[in-house]
Amino acid sequence: MKLTRKELGELIFEAIVTMTIMYFLLMGFYLIFNQIVQSPPEFLPQINSLWDVILFIDFIVIEYKFIILVSALLFSVFFTWWRLFRRYKQMQLRHILDELHYIASGNFDHRIEADLNGDMNDVVNSINTLVESTVEAMEEERKIEQSKDELITNVSHDIRTPLTSIIGYLGLIEDKQYSTFEDVERYIHIAYVKALQMKVLVDDLFEYTKVRQTSTPLNYTRINLGNFLEQMAAEFELESAKQEMAIEVIMESEPLMIEADVDKIARVFSNLISNALKYGKGGSWIKIVVDKVGSEALISVKNNGPKIPEEALEELFGRFYRVESSRSHQTGGTGLGLAIAQSIVALHGGYIYAESNENETKFVMRLPLEQTPN
Repeated sequence: MKLTRKELGELIFEAIVTMTIMYFLLMGFYLIFNQIVQSPPEFLPQINSLWDVILFIDFIVIEYKFIILVSALLFSVFFTWWRLFRRYKQMQLRHILDELHYIASGNFDHRIEADLNGDMNDVVNSINTLVESTVEAMEEERKIEQSKDELITNVSHDIRTPLTSIIGYLGLIEDKQYSTFEDVERYIHIAYVKALQMKVLVDDLFEYTKVRQTSTPLNYTRINLGNFLEQMAAEFELESAKQEMAIEVIMESEPLMIEADVDKIARVFSNLISNALKYGKGGSWIKIVVDKVGSEALISVKNNGPKIPEEALEELFGRFYRVESSRSHQTGGTGLGLAIAQSIVALHGGYIYAESNENETKFVMRLPLEQTPN
């Protein structure tokens, strides 16, 4: 840590003062001791043991004067160095405190850069680590607040749009602005459809907030995964026929038993298959491929629809995220389906991710075959 001119001056002054004090102390001790030997008080020679010690010390001082002077000089140098080292450590600590005050004033990108040794270096590293963790926590808190604002904005927008239509069409009926009974039926039907859209959003939002809580209870049941997926595929048989997309379940390991909350896992596959049907337009098939890898089930839900852009893959599982904003109007999706699926898979101790290329788009999940009791 580089010292300022003022601090260097302080160290030099400290060294001069310390050496001067040591010189006067040693000289004073020598003169006082010499005076005692040459002109001892009347009582001192009468104390034989003490007087013998004093005479012995005086003999040693005279006999080994050079060695004693060198020793005294070395002691003075060591004592001076010790005081300067302590003073230097204090200056280092003062520098660190100044850096901390600078960081605390709002400069959170600043880090203490010092090439120190020993405990002081550990202190600096600990401070830098603490600052980084604090900044990360603040950034995480900022993202949470931003996420809350976005949640409110998205929910408000997605509810306001159908609600405006409902109020508008019911207002036409209330003001009797219709020509025939068929107009009334059409207005009521549109209001009913918009109300259903609002209900889907509210249901998805409720489900999302529920599965995001790690304390959400799960009712585990041991199921045959192959039979379960065949039933899921059968539920979408009519819709897939309309889209001219064939749904196929491919079991690489049979039979494959798994412990899971049936209702919630059904929600995961329902969301994935629905997405494949909605956004895989132009494709001809949806394949659910299942294999056993160690103590996990490896499940891929694939379709040969349009490629998902690379930059969108990591955002797919964000709430209200849609690859194309226009899709929300075309498909009526809430944008919460994949976020719900990810949370449910996480509750089961697994994880899910997406891959996409020109040939196929697939959502891959890993689920433990057996659940560990908490």
